[in-house]
Amino acid sequence: MYRTTIEKLHKWKAKQNKKPLIIRGARQVGKTWLMKEFGRIAFEKTVYISFDNNQRIKELFSSDLDVKRIITGLELYSGQKIDPANTLLIFDEVQEIPKALTSLKYFNEGAPQYQIVCAGSLLGVALHQGTSFPVGKVEFLDLYPLNFTEFLSAMGNGQYVELLQKGDFDMITTFKQTYIDMLKYYYYVGGMPEVVHSFSENKDFGEAREIQQRILDAYEQDFSKHAPHDVVPRIRMLWNSIPAQLTKENKKFIYGLIKEGTRAKEYEQAMLWLTDCGLVYKVHRAKAPSLPLKAYEDLKAFKIFLVDVGLLSCMVRLNQRTLLDGNKLFKEFKGALTEQYVLQQLKTLKGLETYYWTNDRGSAEIDFLVDDGNTIIPIEVKAETNLKAKSLKIYQEKFAPILAIRTSMADYKQEDRLFNLPLYAIETLRKDDLATAERLLAVERSRLLGTQGYTVDEFEKNMREAIAKGAEHGV
Repeated sequence: MYRTTIEKLHKWKAKQNKKPLIIRGARQVGKTWLMKEFGRIAFEKTVYISFDNNQRIKELFSSDLDVKRIITGLELYSGQKIDPANTLLIFDEVQEIPKALTSLKYFNEGAPQYQIVCAGSLLGVALHQGTSFPVGKVEFLDLYPLNFTEFLSAMGNGQYVELLQKGDFDMITTFKQTYIDMLKYYYYVGGMPEVVHSFSENKDFGEAREIQQRILDAYEQDFSKHAPHDVVPRIRMLWNSIPAQLTKENKKFIYGLIKEGTRAKEYEQAMLWLTDCGLVYKVHRAKAPSLPLKAYEDLKAFKIFLVDVGLLSCMVRLNQRTLLDGNKLFKEFKGALTEQYVLQQLKTLKGLETYYWTNDRGSAEIDFLVDDGNTIIPIEVKAETNLKAKSLKIYQEKFAPILAIRTSMADYKQEDRLFNLPLYAIETLRKDDLATAERLLAVERSRLLGTQGYTVDEFEKNMREAIAKGAEHGV
């Protein structure tokens, strides 16, 4: 099974001054497999150490953190000689032994020749419990469930991935039914590696559901095993409320849906636990579409999504017969699966910060705003082919964005600065559309500088002020 993240690991290996790498991600997204596969194809030898319930390794790290002593101990434990030039050291579930995390600082400072990759499913939880962390001495890489193009490849449709990468939308439209069929499967199967592997081998929807349910059961066991006992019931209630939260017309998270009369403060720790585990994603509202969006984040208003669309469809007991009913699947549960799918793909695009926007009255909502550091692009999500987008029209009239995206089951089409992007091609956003936005921004900047006599600083200042005020000529 090919994971695009392996290319990032190769780039890490090629660095002259690399630091120990920590791969973050929810349990069962494939971190262990990825590290072992990387060791297999990129190194002569791999030394794999799991820190989960490993008393001998715990004792090794319980004394001083002298690197030479630790390496000797690892060689004795693994029965292999560790040559730093051609050996990959893998520390799995590293959060289980806090001093092992601390040791990464000493590897980085005193023995940078050792090539170390770590992973921890509950790393975020461990850090909030006071675990010492080598700030600035490690690098991070986030791993998510398989995105749609990885799913296409796993299903033996690599040539369709190549078409998307080329952006040949004439050819893509010709074969769109294949993309639509595969997207339906993806909504049902999702991107958890074990589920995808099983489905690619057997095409058995029932077996896929059984594996998904086992994963969900394992998550619930994690609640009891690792979370504070007094928080566990609230974690379960919050977790089980997510499908209902996403089914609402307005998908802003409402604590009152968990239990009538519930206040946010009562569930803050439960929410933190789920986000630290990587099991849920929070997408905050942006008060204004201005750069950087982080500066305009509304901490009290957010939407919440699951780690995987297939797990969501399992939680709501989506029937496989829905796959045969035209495009009904894409609008099931008021488009909840579709919005979950889009967010899940955006998470895998490097360098994007994702938010959403509503006007003050709540009468208009843009499903997602993406910020790549240079420009902001609104994304309106439509579950079918209906392209009427009242909220997007309001947003365009108010803020005049350089570029807007409407993603739906309709074919690709460009209308001035509005791109209609098929749902199955949402991953092409990073490659093509943001580059287009940056070109348009450069043209607009040149026009204003040339016709109105602005200096560059004046231009930037005026644009920021215009957007903040909601002026119609803002960019």
